[in-house]
Amino acid sequence: MTLLSPCMEQSHVERIFGEHVPHGVLIVNKPDGWTSHDVVQRIRTIVGIQKVGHAGTLDPHATGVLPVLIGKGTKIAQYLVDWDKEYAAVLQLGKTTDTQDAWGAVLEERSCDSLSEGDVRSAFVDFHGPIQQVPPMYSAVKVGGQPLYKKARKGQTVERQAKTVVIHELEIERVAIPEVSFRVTCSKGTYVRTLCHDIGDRLGVGGHLNWLQRRRVGPLHINQAVDIESLADVSQLNGAWWSLDHVLEEFPSVVVNGDDARKVLHGNAIPWDRVEWVDGKSGASILGEGIRVRVKNKDGSLLALGKGPSLQAGQSGSVLVLDTVLGEVN
Repeated sequence: MTLLSPCMEQSHVERIFGEHVPHGVLIVNKPDGWTSHDVVQRIRTIVGIQKVGHAGTLDPHATGVLPVLIGKGTKIAQYLVDWDKEYAAVLQLGKTTDTQDAWGAVLEERSCDSLSEGDVRSAFVDFHGPIQQVPPMYSAVKVGGQPLYKKARKGQTVERQAKTVVIHELEIERVAIPEVSFRVTCSKGTYVRTLCHDIGDRLGVGGHLNWLQRRRVGPLHINQAVDIESLADVSQLNGAWWSLDHVLEEFPSVVVNGDDARKVLHGNAIPWDRVEWVDGKSGASILGEGIRVRVKNKDGSLLALGKGPSLQAGQSGSVLVLDTVLGEVN
């Protein structure tokens, strides 16, 4: 696969991000045929730094929302993985493949002549709410320290444990047997191609994923995403760039002052009675449980993420405990 070229000049980078590359999340519309790592490598070239990552892998032939983490944004991936996701997909009935999608080898073909639209809709109803999924062999799930896809490429099949995922919404948009277009909102860890495979099994004809677009990851929507080729034009970014403070705004804010702000930057716990809530929000009601908060200085710069009020050994009272120190980020 050939990535877009040539590389951007520094002047282009400055037009997009300013003189200094900021820290945050870029919502990219991943193109068909690119791996998530390909996108990261391309962004590294564009911004000229190595600290670029992503939150939530997409298969090479899937398109749509890929949150790209830039600079200190690479430190917050753990806080984004729990977000639910929304996909648009097409299920192809009648064929089972080894990868559970259209790009694998066909294992079995069965007729769909006896299927009705009513049969399809009834089967979909059974896949709402918490369901059990067995991770596909062609996946990054590790068994014995090795990703399953490496074993699959060697022709190996290993036993995998089923896990619980949650299908929040599952809406059929069009039935044209053997194809079914649908929309799904689901919890982290859900494989839409496995969902297609399992629905096909339920209908007795088999099935696989024929097309997939990720429309949303948490609050990050496809309508905000920027295409790779549009990054040369700053006017195309629109809502695609999110600051760390913006992307983490689900967590309430607290302010620490003076010497406490300096201690936060060194990861030191702060007495809870010296922490100020922003916007009049109150703290956790049960001492010791704590809630996750954004920690800022009096100038509004984001310093860290932490939890409080919490009890900590060696402390006489409740404290703000630091989870992730970011430094002064605007």
